[in-house]
Amino acid sequence: MIKIYHNPRCQKSREGLKVLENSGKEFEVVKYLEEVPTKEELRKVLDCLAITPEMLVRKNEAVWKENYRGKLLSHEEILDAMILYPKLIERPIVINGGKAVIGRPANLVEDIL
Repeated sequence: MIKIYHNPRCQKSREGLKVLENSGKEFEVVKYLEEVPTKEELRKVLDCLAITPEMLVRKNEAVWKENYRGKLLSHEEILDAMILYPKLIERPIVINGGKAVIGRPANLVEDIL
């Protein structure tokens, strides 16, 4: 089943959701600010994306700049930060099978459908 980690307040995330809606395929919406992923779920997302935790962080968020920027953090510490402050997680993330994309721009979502 296709899954989208979605933030309804984010325009880019809404655009990614629209691509899924227009595809006619079934999918699951995870509002990750309300249903914060576990560390294990984040690890699986990172595996599907084939990126490091730091590459999934929204580094322009104030909470990142105020608390983490410039610090040498382990992957575990970055995962902990994303769980503590889920708005740090890039969005939208769309997973289909063992593959995933960060849907920025939204047309990247089409690549894994």
